[in-house]
Amino acid sequence: MGKLDGFLTYDRELPGSRPPEDRVGDFKEIYEPFPEEKTKNQAARCMDCGIPFCHSGCPLGNIIPEFNDAVYQEDWEEAISILQSTNNFPEFTGRICPAPCEASCVLGINKPPVAIEHIEKTIAEKAFELGYIKANPPRHRTGKKVAVIGSGPAGLAAADQLNKAGHWVTVFERENQIGGLLRYGIPDFKLEKIVVDRRLDLMSEEGITFKKNAEVGKSINPEAVKSDFDAIVICTGATQARDLNIAGRELDGVHYAMDFLTLQNKQVAGFETTEEITAKEKNVVVIGGGDTGSDCIGTSHRQGAKSVLQLELMPKPQLERGEKDPWPLWPMTLRTSSSHEEGGDRKWSTLTKSFKGEQGKLTHIELVDIEWVDNDGRKELREIEGSSRLVPCELALLAIGFTNPEHPLLESFDVKTTKSGLVKADKYKTSQEGIFTAGDARRGQSLVVWAIMEGREAARAVDKFLLGKSVLPAKKKSAYQLS
Repeated sequence: MGKLDGFLTYDRELPGSRPPEDRVGDFKEIYEPFPEEKTKNQAARCMDCGIPFCHSGCPLGNIIPEFNDAVYQEDWEEAISILQSTNNFPEFTGRICPAPCEASCVLGINKPPVAIEHIEKTIAEKAFELGYIKANPPRHRTGKKVAVIGSGPAGLAAADQLNKAGHWVTVFERENQIGGLLRYGIPDFKLEKIVVDRRLDLMSEEGITFKKNAEVGKSINPEAVKSDFDAIVICTGATQARDLNIAGRELDGVHYAMDFLTLQNKQVAGFETTEEITAKEKNVVVIGGGDTGSDCIGTSHRQGAKSVLQLELMPKPQLERGEKDPWPLWPMTLRTSSSHEEGGDRKWSTLTKSFKGEQGKLTHIELVDIEWVDNDGRKELREIEGSSRLVPCELALLAIGFTNPEHPLLESFDVKTTKSGLVKADKYKTSQEGIFTAGDARRGQSLVVWAIMEGREAARAVDKFLLGKSVLPAKKKSAYQLS
């Protein structure tokens, strides 16, 4: 490594963010510029640890110590070369990945871990600035054609890899813009869409065809896709939202979180929408404690909510690792997002009993406190007597996860599903010859970084199917791999 005692010399430091009272007035990314010299110092904190467990924490197997060293040496061309060997879209993961690699950082055993996510984002941005990331179409074409259905991170990664292998790739997206979750699921204050468009422009220059407003099974004939393409990759995501079937669910004011976020993202992009879901001057309750719920909080603040309350069924997480999540496992600790910093309240161990309303409109939400008790080794929830209460609420957002992909498309291809509704696959091959799958449609709701990894691996499987072998790199799994 460039500076062997860097982890002793420098403390962990990250870019500052704009004051909450300022940033809630717009949807721009929240972080302020960070001096390049400080990023170099952060890279210097990477230890010569012998066994880099950060590799095992990263689903993509990013070669982290090597690109950290390149950053310390200010060799940005080498840094992006290393990073792009495993990660198609570091400008995305450097912004929206929860950084499981940092949880596995050896330095993190007794000190704050290396700022890997920030370094990754910086490498990508410097590479764009210096012209190291540019269109690089394949020199030779195989003549094979592949259809990728869905333009989220899994679909884009599969398309990018298949194009690199020389196949002609067409991506079908049912929405009016390309990007899937990246486009309409993640608010601009976390990922401005100019970052997405910049990458899509490069992919188009490299020969990938994107078709918008193209829903296979509706506007696009599935039989035509099967006859026109040599292989198909289903990357539609697990878009079926988990519902909360309790009294009052039908009231006006109870919505799925993704419907709320998608509408706002379209409005930020300047598109007219026929439907409106707004938090303006309303008491908002977000049901669900994950990232999607957090995104709803930040969006509600920017829309001018009167109050914001986030509910979580599970108990409040611990502040430090415990016996059940020791290093290098992902820690089940309390996380405070930038949206939480902007205001609102959070409640744990809280059950939503019903929605109340007048004249068809939501006015209150009925809550009750719970405790988790052991019943023959199984945890069960028990309502705490006398804790039931009504809380003012004119907008309730359901952010309690997603179950499976929508089935009409799968049925149109006669693709088998699992008991849980996911696409049934032998690794990435579905029950139908020449049809593959990747991402949340195959594995269930997960992280963007997992989706990219799945897209890459599925592309390799398609390449082998088409040509009998593959020139695409396989993900290496070491003896200390945890995932």
